[in-house]
Amino acid sequence: MNWQQLISNKRLGQEERHALRHDDRSEFKRDSDRLIYSAPFRRLQNKTQVFPLPGSVFVHNRLTHSLEVASLGKSLGDDVARRLIERHSELRGTLFEEIGTIVQTACYAHDMGNPPFGHSGEKAIQAFFTEGSGTCLKDKVSPHFWEDITHFEGNANAFRLLTHRFLGRREGGFVMTYSTLASIVKYPFSSTYAGKHGKFGFFATEEETYKKIADELGILKKDSSETGIRYVRHPLVYLMEAADDICYEIMDIEDSHKLKLLSFEETADLLLGFFDEETRKSIRKRIEEEGVTDKNEQVVYFRACAVGLLEAECVNVFVEHEDEILNGTFEGSLIKHISELPRKAYKHCAEVSVDRIYRSKTVLDVELSGYKIMETLMEALIGAAVEPEHFHSQQLIRRFSSQYDIQSPCLETRIMAVLDFISGMTDIYALDIYQKINGISLPLI
Repeated sequence: MNWQQLISNKRLGQEERHALRHDDRSEFKRDSDRLIYSAPFRRLQNKTQVFPLPGSVFVHNRLTHSLEVASLGKSLGDDVARRLIERHSELRGTLFEEIGTIVQTACYAHDMGNPPFGHSGEKAIQAFFTEGSGTCLKDKVSPHFWEDITHFEGNANAFRLLTHRFLGRREGGFVMTYSTLASIVKYPFSSTYAGKHGKFGFFATEEETYKKIADELGILKKDSSETGIRYVRHPLVYLMEAADDICYEIMDIEDSHKLKLLSFEETADLLLGFFDEETRKSIRKRIEEEGVTDKNEQVVYFRACAVGLLEAECVNVFVEHEDEILNGTFEGSLIKHISELPRKAYKHCAEVSVDRIYRSKTVLDVELSGYKIMETLMEALIGAAVEPEHFHSQQLIRRFSSQYDIQSPCLETRIMAVLDFISGMTDIYALDIYQKINGISLPLI
């Protein structure tokens, strides 16, 4: 793959107008602005990241997480661009200089397809078809579609949200640039290649769209068959993924300290574990000299140091492995290739997070409640899609926004309309619909 082809500002759905655009280098900024001002992006404010939506202590939701990931992604992209332009002078003055903005926008978008209640929402959708009453639909839909819905994926749904032409909308969905869209797809293959890990990058309905983008950008194809396609990653995906990995792990540690799931010393040991003994002493001394005695502020400082180190490490890995990344032979994430000390520290943080955070009662309670809410919504709304002629089905169908094709004569289209509707809900809206379906809440009571 080559950078000149990989970085394109051609817009999905407006290809014929590409030659008319003259302010080329502002197109990626338009992508960024388009997402920030969109309703799906705003709805991330009321979607669970890890911990319950804030009570007395404000922790991260999907919106604040995405903003932080985007900030870090911009730094990663800008630093990589600077380093690689020094190596490849022919990239100077080209669209390559804009990769920081492309990565930033991909980071804004990376969680936009996630359903309510974090990963438990994803699991509830999958389980409805694999374990619940949705199992009866297997013989009523195509095998490829069945693979899509039984492996329902927030990543694939983000690509659909941005590219699908919903009712009343324009061709190309959000009409994003090709490079931005390609930089969002962490798993560039169909659900038929998902395997045991269950991840994939696009539904069957968007498969041709991804193929069109990938072929235009010169992304290498790994495999193709009647049941799906598989490509290597667009190189900028690695930077988007690194920003997400760093923020997800490090910010959860900070939130856990605020919620008193981790003590101050435990938190400090985790965040300073990325540095050698001499650097740790230097960081603590700097805090003392600056008179920072507030424990929360000290944690913020430790976190900033850890994030800064990981950012620099990931930039180094990307630059050092540029050839492998462009050849499609690089394996794993950037984090897995950083220096030994920070790599071990990151792994230790991940282990502590699983044991002390993700299995904590606070998180478990959200997952249990969220799962039940999602299970009930799936039961009711998929039931309405399967038997739309029933009276109660018609009542439920009237709740759908006009953009969702729930009246389609095609069963698969109606099922996807339900998944679009549910995955676009905030936690609060999902709870509201759940209560109304169960008769728990009435408007006048």
